[in-house]
Amino acid sequence: MPAKRMAGTKTAAAAGTKAPARGKHLVAAVAPKAGTDPVKTAPARVPALLESLFSIYPDPHCALKHENPLQLLVSTILSAQCTDERVNMVTATLFEKYRTAADFARADQTAFENDIRSTGFFRNKAKNIISCAKALVEKHGGMVPKTLEELVVLPGVGRKTANVVLGTAFGIASGVVVDTHVTRLSWRLGLTNETDAEKIEADLMKLIPRNRWIAFSHAIILHGRARCSARTPDCAGCELAAHCPKRL
Repeated sequence: MPAKRMAGTKTAAAAGTKAPARGKHLVAAVAPKAGTDPVKTAPARVPALLESLFSIYPDPHCALKHENPLQLLVSTILSAQCTDERVNMVTATLFEKYRTAADFARADQTAFENDIRSTGFFRNKAKNIISCAKALVEKHGGMVPKTLEELVVLPGVGRKTANVVLGTAFGIASGVVVDTHVTRLSWRLGLTNETDAEKIEADLMKLIPRNRWIAFSHAIILHGRARCSARTPDCAGCELAAHCPKRL
């Protein structure tokens, strides 16, 4: 593996660590009137919302550092209940030690747990990653499959992880990634009334053009980190305020 890891997964907004300039990139729009269900007006609001979103984040990418689909798959499994920054710190050395699916498949459970301990839930994650790697070796020649159906049956892989891998590693728009940021912002922006991840994804897939599914997921996640946090959203500085019904 090269000494220098690829930086291609960083975003124009430094993976969300730096908030975009305030007061810019606003597109004329009118948020739903108070007392109305904003989800009913979502189809009419989405085009302007997307225009603003992608003017703020014109080239959004996954913040997980990786050089190949296998590394992205492992990183995404590790990212459950853990920050991307922490995952990147762990994988900086992890991917030097384990380079192929066969390497992960042969890993000692206890040793691997120690390698990933700081990501949290390390026992379950270690078990899933090792089992997933074994399945990749036995059923896919050590390669990460390129279909949703093949990915979601792998240990530790659900729709969210599969969508991340297919969209980021292969450019395949299989769906919309729904993590905690996407869940929160989709509700606040009035794009869904659902709380279940798969139902939220279904609503978003109807509203967002398929050729924007991948970029939308990354951009919304970045905005969740930069502006629309769970506890203290920066509504005053939010570039999407004109499109937001402010359902906090």
